Amino acid sequence: METIISKGKNLHEAIRLGLEILETTKDQVNVEIIHNGKKGFFWIRSKYAVVKLTKKEPSTSSSAFSNIEQMLKMIEDDTPAKNNRRSFKKDIQNEIEKEKDEAKVWIKNGKLYSTSTSNHFPSITVHSGIKLFKNDQEVKEKTTVVTDASFYMLKVENKEFATKWELKLDPLKLSARLTVEPGAKWVRHLPDIEADQHIDIKIEENKVITNQLTYQDVMAKLDQLKVKHGFNQAAIMKAITTTEPGTFEIATGIKPKEGKNGWVEIKVTLETSQAPKKLEDGRVDYREIQSITTVERGAVIAIIHPPIPGQIGYTVTNEPLPAKQTVPIIVRAGKGIMLVDDKVVALESGRPHFEQRGQLFKVEIMPKLKHNGDVDLSSGNLHFTGDIDVLGEVKQNMIVEARGNINVYKTINQATITASGAIMTYGNVIGSKLSAGKHNMIVTELGKLLGEINQHVEKMIQLIKQLTSAAAFKSNDISSRGVQPLIRILLEKKFKPISPLVQQYVEMIGKAENYLDEDEWKETSLSLSTLFLSLSNEVISIDWLLLLSKKMQELHKRSTVMVEPDSFISLPHAFNSCLYSSGNVSIVGKGCINTKIHAGGSLHVSGVVRGEEVYGGLGVKINEVGSLRGKPTVICVPNNQTIEVNKAMEGTVIQIGSIKHILKETVYHVRARLDHNQCILFETYNGGKS
Repeated sequence: METIISKGKNLHEAIRLGLEILETTKDQVNVEIIHNGKKGFFWIRSKYAVVKLTKKEPSTSSSAFSNIEQMLKMIEDDTPAKNNRRSFKKDIQNEIEKEKDEAKVWIKNGKLYSTSTSNHFPSITVHSGIKLFKNDQEVKEKTTVVTDASFYMLKVENKEFATKWELKLDPLKLSARLTVEPGAKWVRHLPDIEADQHIDIKIEENKVITNQLTYQDVMAKLDQLKVKHGFNQAAIMKAITTTEPGTFEIATGIKPKEGKNGWVEIKVTLETSQAPKKLEDGRVDYREIQSITTVERGAVIAIIHPPIPGQIGYTVTNEPLPAKQTVPIIVRAGKGIMLVDDKVVALESGRPHFEQRGQLFKVEIMPKLKHNGDVDLSSGNLHFTGDIDVLGEVKQNMIVEARGNINVYKTINQATITASGAIMTYGNVIGSKLSAGKHNMIVTELGKLLGEINQHVEKMIQLIKQLTSAAAFKSNDISSRGVQPLIRILLEKKFKPISPLVQQYVEMIGKAENYLDEDEWKETSLSLSTLFLSLSNEVISIDWLLLLSKKMQELHKRSTVMVEPDSFISLPHAFNSCLYSSGNVSIVGKGCINTKIHAGGSLHVSGVVRGEEVYGGLGVKINEVGSLRGKPTVICVPNNQTIEVNKAMEGTVIQIGSIKHILKETVYHVRARLDHNQCILFETYNGGKS
């Protein structure tokens, strides 16, 4: 017998649907009511009506349920006993659960399978990397219901990135560098998923590094770049097999071998003592110093060496790469010097003095002036081109100037001492100004000023070129009158800062004339004065202006070249004074009170420092600093230097670069420097006088 269970919103619908499925009529089936159904509010919590329809056997009489209307009436009257309803409810729940179990979906070998019933459908959620097609149409929704009546297909796409590579030559063509970034392939597949009413479909993937770069690719590119030699086969093989990003030098040229500029080999000892001699009992003999190097007439004091040329190199494209041109040393023989072939010979006895800036080397024999008494009104001021030894005192308002070193054996009182070399004194310095390395200081300041002037002049030249190239400008005006009238207009309208800067430079040259050996500084002063300060009608061309700009540029560059620091100051005590040195400053006695100190090199005080500001360009070492009363003491160094103090009293200011710190209490054996965060860091060290 053919039997089905049919459901509907009510018994009428359940029977009708069952008859349609069996394709028969009411009188050809037996009807068994399983559940009458229950109607909820707006079908919320409603229960389906369930009936069991069984086709009658052909020989079976239809008398059992011949009167269908009577049966339906019985159904409508809801006559079944209450005890049967409980069993009906249980049966319908079982049927519903059974249908749910039958509605499932699963994945097998990358394909989607499903089963569903008339009242239950399975569902799926598709995650990224997967495309779902229903009847050949892509489904855009992430979650959807699967029905048996439709055809479904899942597609996953493998993701792949090709290898990236680039081959470049450096600007000089000395190397060919191959940068490789390997590709990658993501192999994806759908894992099997067991049957369930709902499943999440996610892909599984495996990343495989791929490097498609071939040896032939690399060689073809090298050939395109015309690389002909210096191949590094090992580096090429690493590049085409690498699984990590990297850069490989696959061809290397031959660097040119640098030569050597001409130089001077000095044949005499240049060391001088910067402090008085310390005796065995610990006392200091301020009169006993190490003797300064002197030479006799006719002595060879230096040898001039010619430049050594470099060796030519070759690019990877086999092009010659010349070495940097070497230049000879230019030796300028000063007083007491004669050049004999490649030798520097002393014409007279004295102290040899050397100075080098770039490839300009100056040498001279410094004569010595020995002044037996005091420098006072009776002797007058002392000005000398060599060294000066003052065996007495330097009295109030007196001046001692020397192109070499100055030694003063007694007190310096309210006087001015200026030396291009070193200053050494063995008595107290009271209310005085001492300047060592005056020449170096002047050249540095003049060079800095010329650099600033030249910046304006270069801009003026560019503007003049633009104006004179304009169609409205009459070229015959320039040829007949020069650019001087145009310069005057530009000075008034656009370049007002030039004239004050030139005036400052000219005045400095006038004051420093005795300290300048090179005439270029004075010649440049005259040219600048003629061009920007006078009302001269001299015809000045744009080419003349360009030559002046080039000369200022050369002098500025020359002023930035460091000179060997043979300038220093050494003294026992200083009070209410001002000390300047382009080199070191050493105070070897009791120390200094209310004295301002600037040392281009290092500052070393074995005693105390009280009041004023002291500076050491190459660091500061002080035994004791500060006081309980009075003006605070400031210790300064550049941001890359250190300060060492055995005892620093409360109120002392430590300044490193632009960072300041005021000590809140007395500290001992500290070393101050900047850390990587540009904060002052204090470290302790073992005691002992600096």
